[in-house]
Amino acid sequence: MKTDDLIKISDYLYEIKTNYKSGMRVPARIYGSERIILTMDEAVKDQITNVCLLPGILRYAICMPDGHSGYGFPIGGVAAIDPSDGVISPGGIGFDINCGIRLLSTNLHYEDVKNVIPVLVDRLFAQVPAGVGKEGMLSLSKREFDDAMIKGVKWALERGYAEQEDLERIEDGGCISGADPKCISSRAYERGNTQVGTLGSGNHFLEIQIAKRENIFDEKIAREFGIVGDDQIMIMIHCGSRGFGHQVATDYLQKFLSVMPKYGLKMPDKELACAPFDSKEGQDYFKAMNCAINIAFLNRQLIAHRVREVFSDVFRRSPRELGIQTVYDVCHNTAKLENHEIDGKMRKLLVHRKGATRAFPAGRKELPECYRHVGQPVIIGGSMESSSLLLVGCEGAKEAFYTTAHGSGRVLSRSQAKKQFRGDKLQQELRGKGIYVRTASLAGLAEEAGAAYKDIDEVGRSTEGAGLSKVIAKLVPLGNIKG
Repeated sequence: MKTDDLIKISDYLYEIKTNYKSGMRVPARIYGSERIILTMDEAVKDQITNVCLLPGILRYAICMPDGHSGYGFPIGGVAAIDPSDGVISPGGIGFDINCGIRLLSTNLHYEDVKNVIPVLVDRLFAQVPAGVGKEGMLSLSKREFDDAMIKGVKWALERGYAEQEDLERIEDGGCISGADPKCISSRAYERGNTQVGTLGSGNHFLEIQIAKRENIFDEKIAREFGIVGDDQIMIMIHCGSRGFGHQVATDYLQKFLSVMPKYGLKMPDKELACAPFDSKEGQDYFKAMNCAINIAFLNRQLIAHRVREVFSDVFRRSPRELGIQTVYDVCHNTAKLENHEIDGKMRKLLVHRKGATRAFPAGRKELPECYRHVGQPVIIGGSMESSSLLLVGCEGAKEAFYTTAHGSGRVLSRSQAKKQFRGDKLQQELRGKGIYVRTASLAGLAEEAGAAYKDIDEVGRSTEGAGLSKVIAKLVPLGNIKG
């Protein structure tokens, strides 16, 4: 991205003023080092300034350090909307509603697993369906799926697929309120009822990782999150609401396009189709989106259940004996009603986060009691060739509505990556580096080459330098399943 139109606020924050584009209601802000900003595609600038046109937007439209162009909002886009007179936009949430990351800790160490990484990955690959259109471990009736949409991980707990401790360490307790199955189309139900417990495709992954002592940067906070280093084995699950969430977004984007004239709404990009939040259409989408949020929580929970089963079978010990527990589960791709301070007053805002992660500091009542004194765990997923990061929310994120980055962020499109890399060769090279990878698609593997993504360490430095969140530990991949 060219920096000609950007005003440097600090070493990790740049701003685009409202005179950049006619109709901008607020400035746009982009977080990142100069090196990070230069890696962003030029379309980010156009998309984030389009976000500034949304009715009801407050303070700034924001792009995180891992930002790149997307559908409507850029990936990494954030907008806080006044729900009393503003809009809700599916393009500010994304098609994979509540794409997110679950991090599990164990009491295993590298010496325990080094000879069985291929066995673990192969077993997980067999037990956790991955790839486009794959069906999962359950096929739910309409009544069961309706119940799951409302209850999220509570549905899994009632059926023995979760532990109470899981719910306590998931954003929103694994169940967001306000979900209404009556707002879901029959097509969305058909796409979703057989896909719970599946990984999907694209950048989704299930990864076995190692936390080395030299990669622990704050031992005190790391211990609060159950990480002691010493070559400890961790497991990361990255997936979302699958075809169900995609259909919810598709249904309401089409509906919003048809009703915008009725409400006198016009946007320069049809991918930013929107409706007043307090309109029937806006409320129906919000309720449907919350259904998809809960199904994504359930999806990650069922995969975590499979992980526990596989590890228990391989090591002939119970999951509790292996210390497999949830560290935290974070959302991307949501719009949530939250209380934030604006001009010295607390106000309820509708915060759109697309490819961005909530990052509350210590003291927020929304946090689990076990983390309220330290702050929210934040997880930034890397590529299968790079590390992932565990961070903690900071007070410095207040200006960004307590939001931080969610991943490495692409520098090459999927088509560009497929032209430059071969999946079979990449898989072989990774095994040479000690990373055992299984994939449902070698073409899909090529799209996810490490060189297609930004430097995860630079993203982490930008995130910490901007005060959005603090890096606590780096987690290095040992084995990976890709869709």
